[in-house]
Amino acid sequence: MKDKEKMRNRIRKNYSDVAQKDSSGGCCSGGCSCDGSSVDVYGSSLKIGYTLEDVLNAPIDSNMGLGCGNPIALANLKEGEVVLDLGSGGGFDSFLASKKVGDNGLVIGVDMTPEMVSLARKNAEEDGYRNIEFRLGEIEHLPVADESVDVIISNCVINLSLDKEQVFKDAYRVLKVGGRLSISDVVATAELPIEIKEDLSMMTGCIAGAEFVDNIQKMMEDAGFKDIRLTPKDNGREIVKSWVPDRNIEDYVSSYIIEATK
Repeated sequence: MKDKEKMRNRIRKNYSDVAQKDSSGGCCSGGCSCDGSSVDVYGSSLKIGYTLEDVLNAPIDSNMGLGCGNPIALANLKEGEVVLDLGSGGGFDSFLASKKVGDNGLVIGVDMTPEMVSLARKNAEEDGYRNIEFRLGEIEHLPVADESVDVIISNCVINLSLDKEQVFKDAYRVLKVGGRLSISDVVATAELPIEIKEDLSMMTGCIAGAEFVDNIQKMMEDAGFKDIRLTPKDNGREIVKSWVPDRNIEDYVSSYIIEATK
């Protein structure tokens, strides 16, 4: 338990640095590489599935290029729906979702990093969003009422959790009957070498914590989800390779689309 809390604090500190424009912690997704060097956020966003219109239609500071896909493109959001964004960061996906659900809908972003929540709230206030709110909390224990959400989205966040089984259980709890899960994430497709598992930059950057596809399927089934679909993105291996170009990471992990219903 002590080691888990230490790792959780390391991850929180890493994304706190990102929120404050200091990516030296080493996030291994689009916004920065594992050696800490900066990457073109716009180019990364287009590579993982967003359109130029998406990039231009959200507050500029909300897009940090930290994802591995575009959950909004999968979710088929409808006017008036309640959407929950797990690990909302600066709010990029939340802002895109808010335009889909309209004034009668609601988007709730949850993030465990106070600095990310503050940044997202600032973005929402400055750009006049009224159907969106950001809450501080852990995705394993969501600050959201039972059966109150129509759609859950998430982008390259659940892999960072140290208790993924609990994430899916709590996601199931807050979904309405008939609600759906629509996320992008990194999953393991082969056994990770020990040197990768023990690399702290990999742990805080969406790689070392990636779970096997079959294990994710089992966790979701145990939580109660139905119609579970885990689909590799066409360029999933290319996406993860761009984070760590010289270590053959793409042989072990890939970006997947994960969908299910309650």
